[in-house]
Amino acid sequence: MDQTFLAQAFRLAQQGRFTTDPNPRVGCVLVRDGRVIGEGFHQTAGGPHAEAEALANATESVTGATAYVTLEPCSYHGRTPSCAQALIKAGVARVVAAAPDPHARNRGTGFDLLEAAGIEVIRDGDLEGARALNPGHEKTHSEGKPYVRLKLAATLDGFTALPNGESQWITSPAARLEVQRLRAQSSAIVTGANTVLTDDPELTVRDPRIDPNYSDLILSRPKPVYVLDSQSRTALAAKVYGNPLARQVCGLEALNPHPNALKTKLNANGQIDLPLFFEALAAKGVLEVLVECGPTLAGAVMQANLVDELVLFLAPKFMGAGKPLLQLPELDKMSDLRGWSLSDTRRIGPDLKLVLKPD
Repeated sequence: MDQTFLAQAFRLAQQGRFTTDPNPRVGCVLVRDGRVIGEGFHQTAGGPHAEAEALANATESVTGATAYVTLEPCSYHGRTPSCAQALIKAGVARVVAAAPDPHARNRGTGFDLLEAAGIEVIRDGDLEGARALNPGHEKTHSEGKPYVRLKLAATLDGFTALPNGESQWITSPAARLEVQRLRAQSSAIVTGANTVLTDDPELTVRDPRIDPNYSDLILSRPKPVYVLDSQSRTALAAKVYGNPLARQVCGLEALNPHPNALKTKLNANGQIDLPLFFEALAAKGVLEVLVECGPTLAGAVMQANLVDELVLFLAPKFMGAGKPLLQLPELDKMSDLRGWSLSDTRRIGPDLKLVLKPD
């Protein structure tokens, strides 16, 4: 029964997939005598947390009930009151949580408060599920680095654009809608100067079909976009900079940077120091990063071992010649090939979507 109701809490939490950032996605189900008497999920930062929503939605007294939550209840009063204290005050007898909260201000303190009040606590009901639900929250607060997804699209013979650079469109409208969802669930989008110069993309979240139930909220929240442009080659008139949250990221000595450019350290090759840059994003509260770029930056991010998840869309087409999927240095031995594991495979319209994790 615990796993059944915890699974229901996870389904609720998923409703905040596109809207909770920079807070984690959390769901809560209140149960007494095998009956659900209240449920809720966290919808947006600054709004009520999942536990508060569930308590407000309860159809009867929750005294003696069990609360199923996808993350440790918060112990402190931030923009909203402490959820642990709210559960104590409501009189719940038991709390089943999927995982502890890695946030420095919590990290078991919420559980300690509950137990000190005489409430039975299960601290690790589904650790794997909790990490999959909030990979950015977990990694940022545990390692000081954001969770990085690299999105790529190619034909079956591995090309991303024609030799002349034309690339629109390799994949189908269905696949492009899926990319809109990837953008919407991310904290920020990162691209390269070559992509902006070649394709002049907007890189916006703009499709109301992402989630029709919350489209107004999703579309009202522009995503930060960082253009890695070490030599400040991209023009301020590029479409991507129409987003007020878009920033050019260039070297400290770059000539003619944008007025709002972010200047950062370059590596020995004169390029943006990627590990340093991504750590800086985590320090700014960026939890999940979507990298949408061309083969040069894709190869650099891959070579720097910064990719936590590779999302690859394969179109059932052949190009014969063109730009490669990504640029990596040549290897001398097959044993040097890096392995990846498939975590998900599905058909999106006529295309194939592969989700891979590094071994």
